[in-house]
Amino acid sequence: MSLQFSIEARGGDARAGRLITPHGEIRTPVFMPVGTLGSVKGVPQEVLEELGVEILLSNTYHLYLRPGIEQVRQLGGLHRFMGWEGGLLTDSGGFQVFSLSQLRKVSEEGVWFRSHLDGSAHQLTPEAAIAAQIGLGADLIMAFDECTEYPADSKRAHDSMELTLRWAARSKRYFEEHKHEVPWARNSKLETRNQSLFGIVQGGMHPDLRKESAERTRALDFPGYAIGGLSVGEPRALTNEILAATLPLLPPDKPRYVMGVGTPEEIVHYAAMGVDMMDCVLPTRAARHGLLYTSQGKLNIKNAAFAGDERPVDPECGCRVCARYSRAYLRHLYSSGEVLAQVLNTIHNLAFYLDTMRAVRHAILLGEVTEFLSGYRARLNSPAR
Repeated sequence: MSLQFSIEARGGDARAGRLITPHGEIRTPVFMPVGTLGSVKGVPQEVLEELGVEILLSNTYHLYLRPGIEQVRQLGGLHRFMGWEGGLLTDSGGFQVFSLSQLRKVSEEGVWFRSHLDGSAHQLTPEAAIAAQIGLGADLIMAFDECTEYPADSKRAHDSMELTLRWAARSKRYFEEHKHEVPWARNSKLETRNQSLFGIVQGGMHPDLRKESAERTRALDFPGYAIGGLSVGEPRALTNEILAATLPLLPPDKPRYVMGVGTPEEIVHYAAMGVDMMDCVLPTRAARHGLLYTSQGKLNIKNAAFAGDERPVDPECGCRVCARYSRAYLRHLYSSGEVLAQVLNTIHNLAFYLDTMRAVRHAILLGEVTEFLSGYRARLNSPAR
């Protein structure tokens, strides 16, 4: 069984759909929390289930370095290793290698890089990246790509795009030859099901190159398509321009994934543009710095004004944090350096992002996307009271 994707409703360009993977059904548009090392920082898997998380993202680069792909494979794959029965997506490691600008060297064969942990030398090729993701056993895996930096002139972006396209063909070829080696193939309930490999559109901030990349990546016939190389420092207006130029060129009957985005306002906007899948570290990273998202805007729990505030973070939120704890208590935890502060902040922010996506999906199903958007943007752009 390969990936199954169906669209249940449309509202303008927005789509509400269902994505069926070997480890369960995912309702789209979906926000995927990031569990870089097989863990969403500070949040146990049972809490993620309680929050309604249907799919997590984990990072191939980090798991490749520690604990190592072979160890995870021997333990039955990443699902079994981390005690997670829902969907999993792994990135190829390309973005993390891209971020190691002083520790890497790119060639036609792949990328030589030095570990940020101990300085040891490694090579990641399209074949090695796919082999690693097969070993991890995620439901959805990504072709190896080069994430084009910003800014990049037309020649640099073109050369990078061409390299990504060649690597995409090599990624797919290796995947087709080895896809039955996934560790959960030994499970009789899953043995007839396969991972699914997504292609990635690159091309920098050049609409003509994005068009060419989308058309040529589409010709390779992947079951899903990602748009990479965004949120790398470019202005948000430029992100919107690139997405608007690229999304209509992707197959209308296959899932569309925009990698590494965004704020609550952005994920709502991108879903309205027709994006089905998104991920971002922002809700967890912001939580660790005391920034909380609410239905009335952003709230910095570090502010002294909350020291005596008995209200929940968000009176309209039904998460376990808002149901039990006051702003005053959360500020006390954060000011005291308590680990629990980061845990509770993260749970609330994840709940807010997930509730936001559920609200978007509901609006699409009801045909009320425009009305939903008009009221949402204004609320999130003002400081919370």
